[in-house]
This record gives sequence, C-alpha cells and structure tokens, in this order.
Amino acid sequence: MNTKTITFTLMMGALGNVIFAISYQVGQLAPGIALDFSLLAAFIAGFYAGPLTGFISGIFVGILPGLMFGPMGMGSWLGLIGLPLGKGLTGLTAGILAKGLILRQNKHSSILMVPATLLAYVPECLYTYAYFAWLMPIFIGSGGASIFLYYILPKALAEVTIMSFLMAALIGNKGFNDFLSKFFISPIPAKSRQE
Repeated sequence: MNTKTITFTLMMGALGNVIFAISYQVGQLAPGIALDFSLLAAFIAGFYAGPLTGFISGIFVGILPGLMFGPMGMGSWLGLIGLPLGKGLTGLTAGILAKGLILRQNKHSSILMVPATLLAYVPECLYTYAYFAWLMPIFIGSGGASIFLYYILPKALAEVTIMSFLMAALIGNKGFNDFLSKFFISPIPAKSRQE
C-alpha cells in the first residue's frame, strides 16, 4: 500500500465512525438497536480502492459500532471482535464486485451500483446471522436467531437499500470521482472506459 492508499483507508475508517456516531444518536429505534449508516464508508473504500482497502477500512469502520453494540450494548466482548469483521467482509466483497463488474469504468456504473451494493452486503448478512444464532449464544449466553430475523435484518436491509442509492449517486458524480482520483486513488485512463 502506498501513502495515498493508507490515507484513504484511514480516512474511510474515520468517516465510517463519524457517520455511525451521528446515525446512532439520531436514529435510536430501541435500547441497543439504532440506525447505522457507517457501512457507507466501507462501500466507498471497497468500490473505489479494491478488496484489501475495503476490508481494512471496514475493520476500522466497525470499531465504534463494535464498542457501542459490544461492551456497551448486548454483545459484550464478542461485539468488539465480531462487528468489525462483519463490516470488513462488506468492504472486501464490495472490492471484489467492483473488479468483477468493472465499476467506475462502465458507463452503466450508476445503474449497476444499486444491485452491487445490495450484493456486497450478503456475506455480512450471513455472518451476522451466524453471529446472533450461534456465536452469541455459545460465547456470551444471549442473542438468538429471532433477534436477527425480527430486529437486525429488517433494519439492515433498509439501511443498505438507502446506501445503495447513495452509492449510485456517488459513482455517477464527476466531482466526487475526480476528487478521489486526484488525491487518493488511481484515476481510470480514458481509453479503458467502456463506451
């Protein structure tokens, strides 16, 4: 990783934690359940800078949610480990999808971004189910599949759907793309863009 990539990775991690802090304070749905739009930073990192940057940024993005839903919530110490790993999975998957779909180089990237963002969440969704259904009951004696199915999954799907449209807007925004290309990520050569 070069200096620009490291800076971008850390910046996305910090951005994700700031977004979480704001959405957590504004979007309390029930005790221990709040809106969390921090994945937006992991999506940006993965879709723009690739799988490794997406994964590492996702780990950083998960620190504050891990604290709030872990030791300060119902997840105890397991949340501090489990939540960052889940967010890292999303960043990793976003990077893999970006390479596979040739996002940022395709003139239909904005259209592709909505389903790509939803697909990027699938591994974390499966991991989160396993976390609530098996890991929490085994390691801390709480949790359960019903908490995931009734509370976490509907909230997460609503959040990711909203973020998918935000990502579609960002990838289609020339100013945002030029800013990232100028300061943080490699620009796409004009010849390689699909017309």
